[in-house]
Amino acid sequence: MRAIVYTETGGHDVLKLVDRPDPTPGRDEVLVRVAVSGVNPTDWKARRGDGPGRPLAFPEVVPNMDGAGTVEAVGADVDAGRVGERVWLWEAARHRANGSAQELVALPASHAVPLSEGASFDLGASIGIPALTAHRCLTVGVDGPAGLGPHTLDGHTVLVAGGAGAVGHAAIELAVWSGATVITTVSTPEKAALAWAAGAQHVVNYREPGAVEAVRAAAPEGVEIIVEVAPATNAALNEAVIARNGTVAIYASERDDLTIAIDPAMTTNTRFQIVLVYTMPAKAKEQAIADVQDAVGAGALRVGAEAGLPLHRFPLERTAEAHAAVEANAVGKVLIDIE
Repeated sequence: MRAIVYTETGGHDVLKLVDRPDPTPGRDEVLVRVAVSGVNPTDWKARRGDGPGRPLAFPEVVPNMDGAGTVEAVGADVDAGRVGERVWLWEAARHRANGSAQELVALPASHAVPLSEGASFDLGASIGIPALTAHRCLTVGVDGPAGLGPHTLDGHTVLVAGGAGAVGHAAIELAVWSGATVITTVSTPEKAALAWAAGAQHVVNYREPGAVEAVRAAAPEGVEIIVEVAPATNAALNEAVIARNGTVAIYASERDDLTIAIDPAMTTNTRFQIVLVYTMPAKAKEQAIADVQDAVGAGALRVGAEAGLPLHRFPLERTAEAHAAVEANAVGKVLIDIE
């Protein structure tokens, strides 16, 4: 089978197309023929590591956490009825040498989630890390629900920073599906159009004058949950619009450290919650997977320019270009066509 591998850390040029033997699933694993592989920032960050030329935990690594495809075989402890099942993958390469940038991948059966009929492989390859991250951000509020679904966020107001990004897009769609009033901030008219398409009820260009006033007009009592991609950049705006007992859920980092103004945060009892999907509590992750699966079945999660998340496609042999596109902050979702 064809696979993309790297044998040391470095730039996208360390990614090589090779032929490998077909894998065999272990007792608790499924063998998935991958149709589409999704690329996330953590994929290129893992490949780059702490610097070029560093040794890896395995002799060679196949990148990419997310993907979608069809179960071809199962291990001895897995229901044989899963053969032929369409699935989406999550954390395929977490503590493992084999991610989704290959034609066949064997991985724990729990990491291959049934993909609803009518849902495309493009969607399946786009939801893993972004949607699970968004779910966690939306469920860490002081008075918020542990799970998402219709009416679970009724009466709540959510501010999604960077609504045109993959996590921001998923956060908008999951929050709208759950009944929240959704405000999002963007930096350009083009990104505003994507946020509107995703379903946000209020879209604010944070680079224009009056951004705080615009958010406050949409949320006079303040925002209860802020899904934050740029905590240092948006610190002043967040301080001005957070509701009493509100939560800032931070899922990305910047070069600048976040400095918190203690007195305003103490006055509002603001919670700052750092979110990393890989190390979130197991129970919360199980809930997120179940809820994301329900959202896919309900048609609440979508991809494509018409849904606010443009797709950028690359063939397997151009995986290095796909990684470079994500590293360059491509607007939308970068996918690799395996088949």
